[in-house]
Amino acid sequence: MLTFAIFIASTQSKSKAMDKSSDNSAENKQSTRLDKWLWAARFYKTRAIAKQMIDGGKVFYNGQRSKSGKTVVLGDRVTLRQGFEEKHVIVIALADRRRDATFAQTLYQETSESIQTREKNNLARKQGILLSPASETKPDKKQRRQIRHLKERI
Repeated sequence: MLTFAIFIASTQSKSKAMDKSSDNSAENKQSTRLDKWLWAARFYKTRAIAKQMIDGGKVFYNGQRSKSGKTVVLGDRVTLRQGFEEKHVIVIALADRRRDATFAQTLYQETSESIQTREKNNLARKQGILLSPASETKPDKKQRRQIRHLKERI
């Protein structure tokens, strides 16, 4: 009889522990890791690349460098660099699974200043390419001498 009471007590404590673990999973829905969120929001193709970018200082969380395990909370600001572009986004929703692109766009909102600066920089890059087109041929011997003399004067 005593062993039966111990068995019941141990199963009750296990069920309470299970309830607590399910509560913890519900709490985890309120926050997720930074690298997982960047991957789920489709800023980076893999979590490993997201981790490299965070560790390399390309991603700022609320204006500060952070680690890849930093928990992301709703309303926080994430700044990230991708190539020539720098994006400032505000976290609207959390996800730890990667889904389609339309779902990924609902996870964040890009700030209006970020959009304006990206468009301005994109236009400047395009105009710079149009103003200085690449030469169709290599410079010949005489042109290379002229280039060398010009560089020596400067």
